[in-house]
Amino acid sequence: MIVAAAHPPRFLQLAGHPLRWRLLSELARSDRRVGELCALAGQRQSLVSYHLRQLREGGLVSMRRSSADGRDTYYALDLVRCRDLLRHAGAALHPALASVSIPPSRSPRTAAATRVLFLCTGNSARSQMAEALATQLSGGAVVAASAGSHPKPLHPHAVAVMRRRGIDISGQRSKHLDELAGDRFDHVVSLCDRVREICPEFPGGPVLTHWSIPDPAREPDARTPAPFERTAAELSARIGFLIEAIHQATINQEVTAHA
Repeated sequence: MIVAAAHPPRFLQLAGHPLRWRLLSELARSDRRVGELCALAGQRQSLVSYHLRQLREGGLVSMRRSSADGRDTYYALDLVRCRDLLRHAGAALHPALASVSIPPSRSPRTAAATRVLFLCTGNSARSQMAEALATQLSGGAVVAASAGSHPKPLHPHAVAVMRRRGIDISGQRSKHLDELAGDRFDHVVSLCDRVREICPEFPGGPVLTHWSIPDPAREPDARTPAPFERTAAELSARIGFLIEAIHQATINQEVTAHA
C-alpha cells in the first residue's frame, strides 16, 4: 500500500504561491535585479523582497552583489536544486513519480545548429569557458562564440581547468564584442554584470539572457584554480539546462511545422 506524505513537500508550498511562481518563472529565463522583478511582476518592492527571501530560505534562489554596481543585487534560480526537489516531491506522492527527466549531456544534432554568443568583460575566462563547454555538451547542436568588452589574454587557470575537463582552449583568442556585433545569433548570454549594461543590439532579435557570474580572476583565491573550477561547474550546469531548452524548442517547432 502506498502512503503519501501527510503534508505537501516544502517545494510545492513555496512554488505554489502565485507571486513566487511568477518570480521563479522569470528567474528561469534570466538572472534579475529586484527592481526588474518588481516591474515584471507588477508588485511593490517590499512584497517582492519578502517572497524572494522565502525562496532563498528554501534554497531555490540565490543572490549576488552586482559587479557593475555594488548597490544592486542579482537573483538567480538554482535549477539543479529545483530538479532534485521536484523529484523528491513526486516521490512523496507516489514512488513512480520519483524520476524527473535530467538534461542529457549531449543533445542530438539538428539540421540548423543554434548559434549562441557568450559575453563577459575580458573574454579571458568565463565566456571562453562557456563557449567551449557549450560546444562540448551540445555535441554540435550549438555553435558557440564568445567576446568581451575589454579583451585580455586567456587566463592560464581557465586553460588548465578546461584541460582537466578534456577541452583544449589554449588556441582560442580573445575578441572584442564589436567584432561580432553584425553577426546573427539565436541566443546572447551575458555573464558579466558590467557587460550587460553595454551589450549592443544584435540583428535578428536574439533571446537575451543574463547569468550574474563573478569574475574568477577577481576572487580572493584567484591565485589558485579553485574559483575557475567553481565557475566551470556553474557554467556547465547552466549550459546543460540551456541546451535542453534549445532542444525542446526545436522539437516543438518541428511538431508545429508538421501539424
